[in-house]
Amino acid sequence: MSETSAETKHPAHLHHHFVDSDQQFESSKMGMWIFLVTEILFFGGLFAAYIVYRAWYPELYLEASQELDAFWGAINTFVLIGSSLTVAMAIRSAQLNQIRGLIINLWITIGLACTFMVIKYFEYAEKLEKGIAPGIYYTYDGLEHEKANIFFSIYYMMTGLHGLHVIIGIGLMLWLVWKAKRGAYHSEYYTPVEITGLYWHLVDVIWIFLFPLLYLID
Repeated sequence: MSETSAETKHPAHLHHHFVDSDQQFESSKMGMWIFLVTEILFFGGLFAAYIVYRAWYPELYLEASQELDAFWGAINTFVLIGSSLTVAMAIRSAQLNQIRGLIINLWITIGLACTFMVIKYFEYAEKLEKGIAPGIYYTYDGLEHEKANIFFSIYYMMTGLHGLHVIIGIGLMLWLVWKAKRGAYHSEYYTPVEITGLYWHLVDVIWIFLFPLLYLID
């Protein structure tokens, strides 16, 4: 009887150094927000480089952006916006103890993330085939500007780093699905789902900035 009482007071998901589940949740959420701030600072350096070089070579950015496919960039934007919705629905399902809904929405989010990466793969492949590569590997002769490789170096750095974050997000959500199938999450404990959702929303927001800055220059 005392054993059962102890388990009730200290749930399996609650780490020993927290007073209760609420404290653990708030601490985890705060930790994720701090991590997201560092991510924003990380991308901020690349955005600063983008701004500086665009101020120096405005005509280059106008010309080079014509080589990017705005149609597929827009499709990817809608794909990620859709994934933000499904990850929010996954969190809501966990809050309502709807584990089947949680798993389904996570799988949809994973599918949308994979769709994003497949589109980026074909975008990259098409450019690299033309010789539009970063840095010293740039051999494309379709642009006359001598600094054309600068724009595409920034393009590959920003979209490549973003793509890496998408892949990490896919891995995290696969882990969430695996745990959810084993009954790890319920209405009393869904912290990993919530903080992964915060991470995924940041990934989406960064792309929403990247799309107009790189694809819609005019």
